Amino acid sequence: MSRVQTPAGIQGRVVAVSIAAALGGFLFGFDTAVINGAVDALAGDVSGFDLGVGLKGFAVSSALIGCAVGAWFAGPIANRYGRIPVMVAAAVLFFLSAVGSGLAFGVIDLIVWRVVGGLGVGAASVIAPAYIAEVSPAHIRGRLGSLQQLAIVTGIFVALLSDALLAGIAGEAAAPLWGLTAWRWMFIAEAIPAVVYGVMSLRLPESPRYLVARGEIERASEVLSTVTGTVDVKAKIAEITGTINTERSESLRDLRGHRFGLKPVVWVGILLSVFQQFVGINVIFYYSTTLWQSVGFGEAQALVITVITSVTNIAVTIVAILLVDRVGRRPMLMVGSIGMAVSLGLMSLAFSFGELDAQGAVTLPDPWATVALICANAFVVFFGATWGPLVWVLLGEMFPNSIRAGALAVAAAAQWAANFFISTTFPAFAEIGLTFAYGFYAFFALLSFFFVYFKVAETKGKELEEMSDDARVERRRRAPRA
Repeated sequence: MSRVQTPAGIQGRVVAVSIAAALGGFLFGFDTAVINGAVDALAGDVSGFDLGVGLKGFAVSSALIGCAVGAWFAGPIANRYGRIPVMVAAAVLFFLSAVGSGLAFGVIDLIVWRVVGGLGVGAASVIAPAYIAEVSPAHIRGRLGSLQQLAIVTGIFVALLSDALLAGIAGEAAAPLWGLTAWRWMFIAEAIPAVVYGVMSLRLPESPRYLVARGEIERASEVLSTVTGTVDVKAKIAEITGTINTERSESLRDLRGHRFGLKPVVWVGILLSVFQQFVGINVIFYYSTTLWQSVGFGEAQALVITVITSVTNIAVTIVAILLVDRVGRRPMLMVGSIGMAVSLGLMSLAFSFGELDAQGAVTLPDPWATVALICANAFVVFFGATWGPLVWVLLGEMFPNSIRAGALAVAAAAQWAANFFISTTFPAFAEIGLTFAYGFYAFFALLSFFFVYFKVAETKGKELEEMSDDARVERRRRAPRA
């Protein structure tokens, strides 16, 4: 006879399981941000790292190539071998990338190791939200799904903080430290959370929906009763089996549909991912030092403000976790869209008053410098409380059981491609003018409001087995469950 657990015990267990799975998001954030503290030191390193402007930019963005590839293949691999093996594989990739990047002897193998880390990031970006959605009870699934974004922004913060600490101990990132150069330890530091993630992944239960699809009913029943707190396990198994049998076993071919080659719900996922990046959030994080210097701050102050911005992002993500299962996904996304559009629009207006200094850099006169500063932080708040975490929540729960991992893989790959586009085009946009750049992001923020209003279904309180028919998307859109 299985031991009976209290609801608090069940909830504690599913929260612990979700936090462990979200460690992939922490490494996701850490891996993408750690390069920021090392890249300038790399450019001046005398040991084979003579980076020109183009190669320096590619060294920063090369991980995104691996991200897209890792995201694309993670779904099919997860369906064949399970969610847990993909997490373990991602942890191994993170570890290899950390050590390899830290011990790299030239720019070529550094880029190779960054791409290896990107493969882990891409896999983690797919498997964590899918797994969390599949083990979470419907009434707290939004909060648990938001842990992915909380882990990502925490990983970014810890990477920035560890970079600053290591550079501070050594005197600068290019200085010797403990037998190596400080920037090398910045990369190697990622090996510690990678090992923790791998060990914890091995202790996680497999997704009950994957187990049912593989015919392992006894194991699925145990996970449903002891982790998700399902009372009528037999009925739940039958419900999961019904959706799987109806919709057939999953492959990328199952994503095909009549609207430009894909099912409508897959397009919704892709466009959610694209909009999340096209509002320009990574411009704030990747190029924030330049932005803050343009409004009058020195380099040291700009770096401190960047860290403060990352802390703000963590704080508002926590707010999103508290609200998502009460307010719902759609209302929060629409409020975020309007807030981002207004703040980005005002930033675009502020930079139209920019002036060039003697070095050719853009500076802002008062009061527009203050306007740009306030609006940039407001943009981070609106994004961090809505589009940052909620897109991951929706991607984890909006797809039918039969195509969840594959559709999420395609959507995540689109997200990384959009990230690459926005990150690499900002310098060119800035050459045209920062008014144009932030106006471009403001336009897509406004467009995202109408996209959510007309195309995104509310998933608050719904079981994953209800996400099973594209024809019902419009009927679900306006029918949130209390």
